[in-house]
Amino acid sequence: MNTLLPAPAPFAHRRYPPGPEVDSFYHLGGCDLASQPCQGTACFVARNSSHDPSPDRSPRLYCLGRCFESPATGLSNHRPRVEIHSREPMVLSRVANGGARTLDSYSATGGYRAFEKALTAPPEAILDVVDRSGLRGRGGAGFPDGKKLRGAARQRTFPKYLVANADEGDAGAYIDRFLLEDDPHAVIEGMLLSAHAIGASHGWIYLRQEYPAAQVVLDQALAEARAAGLLGSRILGSDLSFDLEICIGHGSYICGEETALLLSIEGRRPEVMARPPHPVECGLFGQPTLTNNVETFANLPWIVTHGSDAYRALGFSQSRGTKVVSLNSLFARPGLYEVEFGVPVRHIVEDLGGGLRTGTLKGVIIGGPLAGIIPPHLLDTPFGFEELGAIGASVGHGGVVAFDEHTSIASLVLHVFTFGAYESCGKCTPCRLGSQRIAEIFGSIATDGHMPKSSAPEWREIVNALRWTSLCGHGSGLGIFAESVLRYYGEELESCFT
Repeated sequence: MNTLLPAPAPFAHRRYPPGPEVDSFYHLGGCDLASQPCQGTACFVARNSSHDPSPDRSPRLYCLGRCFESPATGLSNHRPRVEIHSREPMVLSRVANGGARTLDSYSATGGYRAFEKALTAPPEAILDVVDRSGLRGRGGAGFPDGKKLRGAARQRTFPKYLVANADEGDAGAYIDRFLLEDDPHAVIEGMLLSAHAIGASHGWIYLRQEYPAAQVVLDQALAEARAAGLLGSRILGSDLSFDLEICIGHGSYICGEETALLLSIEGRRPEVMARPPHPVECGLFGQPTLTNNVETFANLPWIVTHGSDAYRALGFSQSRGTKVVSLNSLFARPGLYEVEFGVPVRHIVEDLGGGLRTGTLKGVIIGGPLAGIIPPHLLDTPFGFEELGAIGASVGHGGVVAFDEHTSIASLVLHVFTFGAYESCGKCTPCRLGSQRIAEIFGSIATDGHMPKSSAPEWREIVNALRWTSLCGHGSGLGIFAESVLRYYGEELESCFT
């Protein structure tokens, strides 16, 4: 049962006092990010390609948001290539033109007009346009956002809360980082639209510690919005009162999972919670809470401005609109690209990314590392939620990590399951023990050069348990990854078991 506590007084600081049982859960603490090597998947395959040794550092840092220039160490102000390859730019238009970090620059491009328009209409108008647009969550699950908004709007318990999940931890993804650093007001406007739609009075942006530059930009953007009367009481003279604050994470991949993230905001140990009840019914401090990822919120101003029909005109099938994808450093043209759903994955890999800089493409992971691998012979698969799911892959968050012949499948499995074991919240047995056991099995490659043949059935059994009995997407995602390895790279893997 979900045991989130009842809501305290509105707008008060609500976090629990820190304690060892909470502090010990997180990895970073006072870690100096300026000197820390990234050990994420994009950096792992980049080091393999360049024959650089992988770092063995503690605490482990699994993504710095610099996958376009990996392998990465420390923080950097370098910017990625940013291009729009859709008929309409919905998300990246300002980022591609150098960014709109200030309120003045955002307003000069039509910023907050969608929100001003929405305030003159009932909340149902936003619910209707988002519902009919077909917008699906961009954080990985692909849940229809209109359905989530309506679920929160129909709750009659107050106060209601809103959360932006900016804990972008998928190695290979740096989309949220640059949306927040270069276009923060688009996210704030999307949250304001959602607050009006569901009747929320307070919101949080849960930002990962690895993005300190984004925090600086967001602090300034929130201050500007308050000074302009866009946050606070009776916004722009309306009945809507809504304010926002930032909550900084302390290093835990599992906090990207919705229920763990909410517990982290409360100051509690961020373990995954069983559902139902769902957070829109009983979420943060026991109150109805709507959580969306950064890119999802950034879509809303465009949808409200142009309408659901214009949005549905882009994309295809059950995947409408556009999606931002981020390409890792092995591509000839790494960077951020906004594409329409329905283009072949090959178009993203070869036409936009230019193929690999060197070497031969061995596979592509989209939305990973807890996602299925796409082998080269399936690159013509359309880029869409159901279409990628049919081949055991995923749209996920949109991070695209290509790897070449220098990365063996056994070493990739070891990397992913070492990551999975390290980042597990420990709540369910398959994930807590199963991921560690698979890491141990594949770890024998490093010491003995092979794995005992007797362990092959065991790892398959654990994969099946992870896939179907894990409490959340962390364990099931590990299972999906392993199933794709068995399906598409089984022959190479079998040769390792002797």
